[in-house]
Amino acid sequence: MSSFYSVLVAVLAAAPSPATSSPVTFSQHIAPILWKNCAGCHRPGEVGPFSLLKYADAAKRADFLASITAERRMPPWKAAEGYGEFIDEHRLTQKEIDLIGRWAAGGAPEGSPADLPDPPQFVDGWQLGEPDLILEMKEEFTVPADGSDIYQCFVIPIPIDENKTVSAVEFRPGNRRVVHHGILYLDSNGAARSKDEKEPGQGYRSFGGPGILPTGGLGGWAPGVTTKRLPEGVGKYLRKGCDLVMQIHYHPSGKIEKDRSRVGIYFAKSEAKMLLGGLSITSKGLNIPPGEAHHHVAAKCEPLPVDINALAVYPHMHLLGRQMKVYAETPDGKQLPMVWVKDWDFNWQGSYAFAHPLRIPKGSIIRVEAEYDNSENNPHNPNSPPKLVTWGEETTDEMCLLTCVLITDTMDDLRQIVKMRNGWLGAALAGGANIADIDALTKTASTSPDELIVSTLLEQLLNGGFKIPATAKGQLGRYDKNIDGRMDRAEFDATPAAIQTLIRETAKSHIREELARLKK
Repeated sequence: MSSFYSVLVAVLAAAPSPATSSPVTFSQHIAPILWKNCAGCHRPGEVGPFSLLKYADAAKRADFLASITAERRMPPWKAAEGYGEFIDEHRLTQKEIDLIGRWAAGGAPEGSPADLPDPPQFVDGWQLGEPDLILEMKEEFTVPADGSDIYQCFVIPIPIDENKTVSAVEFRPGNRRVVHHGILYLDSNGAARSKDEKEPGQGYRSFGGPGILPTGGLGGWAPGVTTKRLPEGVGKYLRKGCDLVMQIHYHPSGKIEKDRSRVGIYFAKSEAKMLLGGLSITSKGLNIPPGEAHHHVAAKCEPLPVDINALAVYPHMHLLGRQMKVYAETPDGKQLPMVWVKDWDFNWQGSYAFAHPLRIPKGSIIRVEAEYDNSENNPHNPNSPPKLVTWGEETTDEMCLLTCVLITDTMDDLRQIVKMRNGWLGAALAGGANIADIDALTKTASTSPDELIVSTLLEQLLNGGFKIPATAKGQLGRYDKNIDGRMDRAEFDATPAAIQTLIRETAKSHIREELARLKK
């Protein structure tokens, strides 16, 4: 819809009746809307291309504001209304959209300055006070004046000499004019350092994910997100000797810019009694045919072995994604809405933190329903003409991935979550705990008789070799040196540590499932 028609629709829909006598003014009606929902980005020094703090700045863009809000392109809040309740929602009500349309149609009057509310206050420094540890890029990174968006990963050693639990993390962009968002991964295998060393300059490029299998995470940042501490007694586990992998999405501003972003870490004041957990849900096989405009993909987790409290969800697709719906199906057949992104935009992906922890009972199944557009009519399609698209991290690949950040009632319950299929992946992506973290905090070992059987069978599998699954040929085929479609022990041992972890944990999940099936 063109801007002209968008404005026309907004004006006609919002046109006041003859009985409406009071005009809509900036001071009384529009300033409160813009200051609450837009000024976080649209103020001096922030990522928004113009400020909306003053009347003059807003008035000269009145028609544009009416158009872009009527189309719900701004504010960029993608979660559908009425499907989940979230912290930091930046969604305009229809009444607010109508007011902006009426204001633009009425000539954008200022009104009396006496009607202005108190101006918004913004924290210039660290939102939670001085952090316990500050990590930053070793030098400034240069962002070119124009060109495609940049996804750069910076590898920063974390100087701690003992394991710590973390209660909060704050990302502070060094140059908000070009920093679109940041995601914070952890790597204790040296895989990110290896990638960094192979590329000139600071960091390395990686679209989608960090280009490695992370061993943990510390969250992320996007404009409008506020830093909050985890609930009392809950922490993220930070292992000594690991690196921070800070992936930053840069959007060129039209001139050469410099950035040196920082991360502040706040350690738990008292020993955490519970560690954060995570669960990831992926499609088993992702094959999107060329020309398919409405390709549907469904994914689900196995029934939850314990009750969980979901704190946040992270939907993730690439450029062909159109929408993703996520809900929990309880044992009694009820559906618990989690998130529904109806107009997916890779550039505005993010996390959605629930306003209140969502209690999901044992036996529930979290389901993901996604839709992709691999037609030539998709302006974001990276392939021209369209081609078959499968799972991968490159721009031309796709993903169907949902990560749920959670806490459980007990540490033993958390162990059960980590042992689920993709539980280890969820722990890595959500910054949650793995088995070793749980053992370190509880000072107990978790080598049950069943786990001894799992470990024994895993080693037998690796020693005897295994057939490379069709869905993994893109990732593992390069390590099949004799090109026989199998991976023997020597080939496995020659793969990077991150790939070995991926294979081991995936195999363990399948072995556990088979053992559970045989016991029934």
